[in-house]
Amino acid sequence: MRGGANATIIGWVDREKIDYREVRETNLVTLYGRALHSREPEPILRDEVAERLVARIDYDFGGLRVDRASAMAVAMRARQFDEWVGTFLRRYPDAVVLHLACGLDSRYLRLAPPSTVDWFEVDFPDVVDLRRRLFPPAAQAGYHLVGASVTDPAWFDQLPTGRPGLMVAEGLTMYLTEAELLPLLRRVTGRFPRGELHFDAMNRLSTRVGNLSPLLRRMGARFRWGLDDARELERLVPGVRLAEEVAAVRLRGLNRLPHLYQLAARFADRFGPLRRVSRLLRYRF
Repeated sequence: MRGGANATIIGWVDREKIDYREVRETNLVTLYGRALHSREPEPILRDEVAERLVARIDYDFGGLRVDRASAMAVAMRARQFDEWVGTFLRRYPDAVVLHLACGLDSRYLRLAPPSTVDWFEVDFPDVVDLRRRLFPPAAQAGYHLVGASVTDPAWFDQLPTGRPGLMVAEGLTMYLTEAELLPLLRRVTGRFPRGELHFDAMNRLSTRVGNLSPLLRRMGARFRWGLDDARELERLVPGVRLAEEVAAVRLRGLNRLPHLYQLAARFADRFGPLRRVSRLLRYRF
């Protein structure tokens, strides 16, 4: 995957000045985290695209205060999602993938899906415009950029039907209200005959505590949705069944974090509410 991305990314020279607002600025936190970790001698997730983007974007990334441990946590999450998506595509090489709130994530380049896959990157129009300026043109006809709010049902008209569908949304659900999220999930499950939903979720306690974060408040973003019991979604979205739940404190790679972080993760893992502060969820439908 590393070689594939390198072969695609050439000729990036000019610095790009950007001005993000509200939730979209949080994209830069995860972008910088992946880039910072990717520079490590033995990263668990190599993301040279993120490294190049950080070098090109004219932004004070140091002001985000992402340390090595936080960058590793970002990489651990991204790797878990990459593995889930890769497994799904090996099973369904003709799938339709909806990468929602894609931001500046290079998952498509990291995974290099076959040409039989239709891959849709969906984000606000200004984010999609920025992707067009920063990323090289995709060579495959199955790659689609959609500039729209993920909650706008109009863009669903572009999607093929009658094929397996996958929705992957990293760092999205907690910024939506339940009134926005549930119809979105129902539209996905109603569009395809079968498929999966991959996303991360916080519990309700952590959304309340998280909204006290100075960084989040500076960005003007706010957590709006939390999920205490992952099986609760089975009742709220017909046809959906929980397939896998991975707590952030149980992600592979924790043994490489500083000792203090490992102790905190072990402590959180012993108590349900703390263990469910943040989880990665995979549902089938």
